[in-house]
Amino acid sequence: MPSGLETRAGASFARRLAAFYSTLCMALGVQMPFLPVWFAAKEFDAASVGLALAIPLIVRPLAIPVATRIADSYAAARAVIIIGAVATFVGYAAVGLMQSPLAIMAAVALASLFYAPLMPLADAYALRGLGLHGRTYGPVRLWGSAAFIAGSLGGGLLLDVIAPRELIWIVVGALALNATASCTLAPLDEKTLPVPTHRKTASALLRDSQFWLLAMAAAFIQASHAIYYGFSALQWRSAGLDGTAIGGLWALGVLAEIAMFAASPRLPLDPRAWLVAGATGAVVRWGAMAFDPAPGVLLLLLQCLHALSFGATHLGAIGFVARVAPEGQGASAQGYLAVTLSLATAAAMAISGELYARWGGRAYAAMALLALAGGLFILLWSAVQGANRYRALK
Repeated sequence: MPSGLETRAGASFARRLAAFYSTLCMALGVQMPFLPVWFAAKEFDAASVGLALAIPLIVRPLAIPVATRIADSYAAARAVIIIGAVATFVGYAAVGLMQSPLAIMAAVALASLFYAPLMPLADAYALRGLGLHGRTYGPVRLWGSAAFIAGSLGGGLLLDVIAPRELIWIVVGALALNATASCTLAPLDEKTLPVPTHRKTASALLRDSQFWLLAMAAAFIQASHAIYYGFSALQWRSAGLDGTAIGGLWALGVLAEIAMFAASPRLPLDPRAWLVAGATGAVVRWGAMAFDPAPGVLLLLLQCLHALSFGATHLGAIGFVARVAPEGQGASAQGYLAVTLSLATAAAMAISGELYARWGGRAYAAMALLALAGGLFILLWSAVQGANRYRALK
């Protein structure tokens, strides 16, 4: 039974981590629904918006392996997070100062080198630290989702009272808070953690076919959010909804996600079951969105499916990676997953502008097919696992 001192240490660790997730996700809450509006205000066309949104995803495969390798090799996850958070704040301030579309894209690429690794590093740090303190991930991570709601609602309210060209400064302000929160993160007892021979353990994980099958499943399901992330605000605004209503729709989806995170410790599901739930929710959600439902009860119900399409998929993916990660390689393993997700999402985001320009809301049908492909990868993983078990019994 933990002592009072250990309990207080665990509570303090969780509070500081929740503050970091909250400020990081608050920035995302403004950025994801409203950054396309800012790009449009800076005279980007639909195809250019899609390309600009894909830049951070393209940068991720370059930045994440470097950052996670440094974090694992030197047992320095907290230090790398702090450096990345401070540099991200400075980078997005530079984005806000740029004028031409080309200069903006270049600044976004530079800022993304530091921004991209923050979430996988935070997840690896959280899973390790919370485990050491006997705590679970979902109840801490939900505070990030709650802050995402605050960001999206706040961004929606401000969209009605400030010029769209000023939205970037809300993101910069949230990132300033995140840089501050990163400096308060509690150190892990990293001297007790093994520092492995990175190449050997990493290459073993990279050759694991079951890892890649479930990573691809998660990647396809998460990539199916591309039209939603890139163009839902523009679509709903053209349908006559104001910024407050748009922010409210995004907030409803994340409220459902919060409920899923809060309930996750009491749901005895393995990672595969979480991913199946995620794929199912995404197929239903995007299939229905392809019919361009009018604002009303149906749209509200579809937003609640974010609990599955994103929440369940996220829990299944990071839970699986935590299980298979070699000792002392949690950051690298989460980095491999993040790179896989980013490549799939970057491809989907890069073509989303053209799909939306051609088909409007019907482009969601392509997203439903992506989620269905993710479900097929889960079935393939199950078949490979069954074959391996059969061979082991012979």
